[in-house]
Formats: sequence, C-alpha cells, structure tokens
Amino acid sequence: MLDQLSGGRLELGIGRGSLPIELGYFGIGANAAPGRYAEASEILIEAMKGGTLSYKGHHFELNGVPLTLGPHQRPHPPIWITTNQPETAGWAAANGANIACVGPSSSVRRITDAFRATREHKTGADHQAPFLGLLRMVVIGSSDTHAYSLAASAYEQWLRSFKYLYDLNAIPTPPNLPLTFDAAVESELCVAGTAASVRQTLLNQLEVAGANYLLCQLAFGNLQLDASLYTAKAIQAEIMDRFG
Repeated sequence: MLDQLSGGRLELGIGRGSLPIELGYFGIGANAAPGRYAEASEILIEAMKGGTLSYKGHHFELNGVPLTLGPHQRPHPPIWITTNQPETAGWAAANGANIACVGPSSSVRRITDAFRATREHKTGADHQAPFLGLLRMVVIGSSDTHAYSLAASAYEQWLRSFKYLYDLNAIPTPPNLPLTFDAAVESELCVAGTAASVRQTLLNQLEVAGANYLLCQLAFGNLQLDASLYTAKAIQAEIMDRFG
C-alpha cells in the first residue's frame, strides 16, 4: 500500500539483525533466526507478485492467501539486503536485490565479488544493474578539525545507544564494533573532514570495495540538525556534482 500511496517511490530494506537477545524477546532462538529470515524473505518477495500466495517451509506455512493489492512498481519495489556475508550476497543477487555493506573496504570486496559471481551465472538477470552499496557515517565541516569534533561527540552518543542492550544484558559487544571514534575512522565506519578530503576518501573506499553506490548516514548520535544539513549540502554541491 505504501508503494501505491507514494506513486512507486518505496524502496524496501530487509535484514536479520545481529543481537540474539532481541530475538529472545519474541521467543525465537538464535539458531532459528537464519532459517526464519530466509523463509520470511522468500514469502515477502513472492507476496509482492500479487494473486494468491501459498508457501510451505520449516517455519511458515500459508495456504491460498488472497492478495488484492499489489505494489505500484513491478515486479516489486527495489529491495535492499544488509549483509556482511558472501552467502547472503549471493542470495541477494539471485533474487534481484541490492546490497548494503558496512565494514572495511577490503572486507566488503569479498561481498561484492560474491554478488557479481552469482549474478553472472543467473539466467534471466534484470536489465537494470543492481546497486552494491557501501554504508558510511559522514560528517563534513569547514575544516578537518571542525568535522572531527562534531563527529567524535556524535559517535560517542551513538555508541552508547547501540551498546544499550549489550550492557543491560552483560553481553560482549561484537569484536568488529569500534569502541572509539578514532577506531571508527580507522575501520572506515566513519568519514569526517572537509568536502574535498571526504570526497577523495569515499572514492578510494568505493574502488577498493568494488561498490557502485554510496549510502551516507548523515544524522547519528547527538549531531545537530544544522551539521547534518551542512553535510548534505556539501555532498550535493562538492561531491555528487563531481563524482563522475
């Protein structure tokens, strides 16, 4: 319905999540999560075709469900899959989905290579090239020092929020989670600086990652609205117009 109301502007993102305690709140064990996620994704994609939906899996079973309202975009709205696993990237390629990846560019390259390898062997591939997205937190300032000061404070706040359930349940945080802003920059999760330095950094990371699309998170933690808007305007004026 949202795709119909928006005139075909919906883009649908799906992901399994990463924290087992979240699944536990719904009575779902961590071992069951991958299978349930795979089946739910298959059901969702099939349902968007309209008609009557029947499905039989290990976790879900649907029998003759009438679907009277289909999406505006055919066969379905663009789908985004968040992943850091080559296997999931292969599933995305086989199902015509885009991917969104976070992590060091060299690690993301394994994901984009797996996506392209699967797509090359897919029969009847869509004519539209898929997006292989690289996700980054981005802050642009009037100087590198200015941008770093804004981003460091915002990242500390974001990190406290992200770690809330881990700390509440005495669960170790993921080993790849940067626990300081400097570590976030080093791991390429965050990019901060002037428009010129950010542009060059992002171009380099895209090339190494084998990505063809950039997903910028411009608001996080306690970053003020004017700082996010400054970054957005700088991206439009100094980066997007010169990216080609």
